[in-house]
Amino acid sequence: MTEQKILIYGNKWCPDCTRARQIFNKLNIDYEWLDTDLDKNAREFVIEKNHGFCSVPTIVFQDGSYLVEPSTSLLEKKLKSML
Repeated sequence: MTEQKILIYGNKWCPDCTRARQIFNKLNIDYEWLDTDLDKNAREFVIEKNHGFCSVPTIVFQDGSYLVEPSTSLLEKKLKSML
């Protein structure tokens, strides 16, 4: 059985998305990247989750919880709690 990955919805030109990916890489945590500029379904998901706004990064965890545009400290705290 394969473990479900954390999903990061974002785009390549967003500095917050780049920062979030750097945090994941620094902590060596696997994730799946979904580009809202290239994937219509990903964009629609983000808009639905964020009440009509395409707010990125939107990060969805295996337990169904999610963070939207989290600060570095909040994201690191969440990820470290999962280790």
